[in-house]
Amino acid sequence: MTTTELAVPLFDLRLTDADLAAVAGALRDGELGAGPRVGAFEERFAAHLGARHAVAVSSCTAALHLAYLAAGVGPGDEVIVPSITFAATANAALYCGATPVFADIVGLHVPQIDPEHVETLIGPRTRAVCAVHFAGYPAAVDRLRVLCDQHGIALVEDTAHAPLADLSGRPLGTFGSAGAFSFFSNKVLSCGEGGLLCTDDDEIARRARALRAAPMDGGTFDYRFDGPRAALLTSRLAGLAADVAARRALVHRYRRAFAGIDGLGVPFRDSDVEHSSCYVMPVVVDDPSRRGPLRRALRERHGVQTSLLYPSIHEFTAFRERYGEQHLPRSQAWSDREVTVPLYPHLGAAEQDRVIEAVAQELAC
Repeated sequence: MTTTELAVPLFDLRLTDADLAAVAGALRDGELGAGPRVGAFEERFAAHLGARHAVAVSSCTAALHLAYLAAGVGPGDEVIVPSITFAATANAALYCGATPVFADIVGLHVPQIDPEHVETLIGPRTRAVCAVHFAGYPAAVDRLRVLCDQHGIALVEDTAHAPLADLSGRPLGTFGSAGAFSFFSNKVLSCGEGGLLCTDDDEIARRARALRAAPMDGGTFDYRFDGPRAALLTSRLAGLAADVAARRALVHRYRRAFAGIDGLGVPFRDSDVEHSSCYVMPVVVDDPSRRGPLRRALRERHGVQTSLLYPSIHEFTAFRERYGEQHLPRSQAWSDREVTVPLYPHLGAAEQDRVIEAVAQELAC
């Protein structure tokens, strides 16, 4: 099998006839920019979360930028972020003129920002903490909310992976001053490009709407949303619960199968799955030297696509040159060992078995 023949892609998307009809309706009505469909989607998503406000924007990065600005983040301030995340979590702080400060994760089986390490990083310049709900599983935002309140700083949630996930029954994205969601093409709820800021704070919502509609930083940023994408999201929102239920069932099946493979670990607990949106399926190899060969073999011999979520961003050249070397051993251990295997709602049993058998075969060598 050649490297171009993928039997099981990392992610796959299927749009329904209703989805296509919704977009076509927006196009027929000439609603190419912001219009009633954007407002209607915002109302439905806010209701879905039980939040007072939802502000649709061009990306999750835009939502994070607006959330940081609304928290008062500016030049000279610091924002504490996990190192295991997409770079936008930190980059949005840079857009405000602030410094990202990188926190370690709890460990290989809980790859979420560590509240205890966060507490040691809080200083006089700290203005906000950003919790990332990695893979759709809840970070400890209950503990972080208490910690942030004690220090008089904001808690922002990067909820890019978790549009239908909760902590103790409370939707993720509603614990902090604002939550940022992603609708990128490979996300659980997707429309190609897009994001959303949710909040219960009237002033944060007002400011986010004002900034979304105005050129920022001399015209560098344009955070507006449009009718066709809002129409697609409104249509797809109706099937979100079913999609997440399918993802959860697949993750449970993966977990049962992977539990018997020597040299492989699966993060989180079985009980966590029912509170997660199950955005991706990460696994961890015990021996980091086997990760590269495993990924190559999965693709070249078995036609199984994989990815890495995420390399430790504190080691990125741009951050290392600016802020120096940092020691985050648990983040480093994760970024040396993690492999993301295929997961999407319509992943068939035969395709999933192919992934499971391929991983087992290659690690048995």
